[in-house]
Amino acid sequence: MKHRVLVLGAGYAGTYVAGNLARRLSPADTEIHVVNAEPDFAERLRLHQVAAGQEFEAQKLADIFAGTGIRLHLARVTAVDPERQVVAVAGADGATELGYDTLLYALGSHGEDHGVPGVAEHAFDIAARTSALRLRERLDSLPEGGNVLVVGDGLTGIESATEIAESRPGLSVTLVARGELGARLSAAARRHLRLACDRLGITVLEHTTVEAVEATRARCADGTALTSDATVWAAGFAVSPIAAAAGLAVTETGRILVDRTMRSLSHPNVYAAGDSVHAIGDNGAPLPMSCATAGFTGMQAIKAIMGRLTGSKIGHVKLDYLGNHISLGRRDGILQPVDRQGQPKPRHLGGRKAARIKEAILRTARWTSRHPTFRLPTRKRHLTAAPQAPATHAAPYAPDAPAGRAVA
Repeated sequence: MKHRVLVLGAGYAGTYVAGNLARRLSPADTEIHVVNAEPDFAERLRLHQVAAGQEFEAQKLADIFAGTGIRLHLARVTAVDPERQVVAVAGADGATELGYDTLLYALGSHGEDHGVPGVAEHAFDIAARTSALRLRERLDSLPEGGNVLVVGDGLTGIESATEIAESRPGLSVTLVARGELGARLSAAARRHLRLACDRLGITVLEHTTVEAVEATRARCADGTALTSDATVWAAGFAVSPIAAAAGLAVTETGRILVDRTMRSLSHPNVYAAGDSVHAIGDNGAPLPMSCATAGFTGMQAIKAIMGRLTGSKIGHVKLDYLGNHISLGRRDGILQPVDRQGQPKPRHLGGRKAARIKEAILRTARWTSRHPTFRLPTRKRHLTAAPQAPATHAAPYAPDAPAGRAVA
């Protein structure tokens, strides 16, 4: 029986890892399966642009994986059973189980509501393409002078507020920050950010905490109420509870604990990459949730899986976080380098040049994700040992589809 590699999630990390493994491993003794709930690849780094009204063609995962031999399953992961080595999924044909010998967990993250009442019912997020499109529809329906409230002053909140304000100048945009706006930036970069908000007409409320979201307003901790025709919730991200429920070793927030090679500390045939992993960077601090982290942890997982399956040396990828790249609409931006401790360096790059660099980064990430096997070695490596026998109770896969075709 072939060794079964199962990749959960087809975001930046999952797509890249699956494509690389398909290019490097021999199909004679391995098969690669990918499970994703949506048929499209979501360019998360551009979802604030999608919400603001800009058009980007959604790339079908079936097209991305065409010709790779990867078997795509369009289904939602509902549970992982690492003892039986099966994953429960729910698709169009009902629930079923997929077995695995090696698992790559890359389910990513979703918006975190922090238990604030009304967020789920009344707020919009841009953590997924579907929710970004819902927000765009809401913005389309607002009259001139409509109020948009963006809650959260992290990178997502800043990019959302500036993009909406630039793309829809007829709307009134307010950005709510729990602390000082741009607290993770250098003093000079914070000044640049404030000037950008002033130029775009964004009202900034600092040291303000939203305690409840209602249909037409948000209530704050100090008793004030902020009128809102569309509340955008950008107050952080959280991971699915699936890994914790499966008994994998996780942090208090549910991110999977791994060694330096992205291998689970509790289950040696499970790897993790992207937002789902708690990876320690080369500076000794956890890597933040980001596209860059997805790339670094994905590359490390590839090296580890390849090395252990083929008996080759496992190389190490540098696990560094170099800085933040923030778009402030289409014609402005901030590139903020950080030091080894993750603290902002005094100098930053701002303006049109920063915007062009950020756009180049986005295009590179987009192209790389859509061509996961580009310029990789064509030699297919064989396993050095007989594939691991399936767990006693593991259920078989659903009928396999031809390469690039979806199975629900």
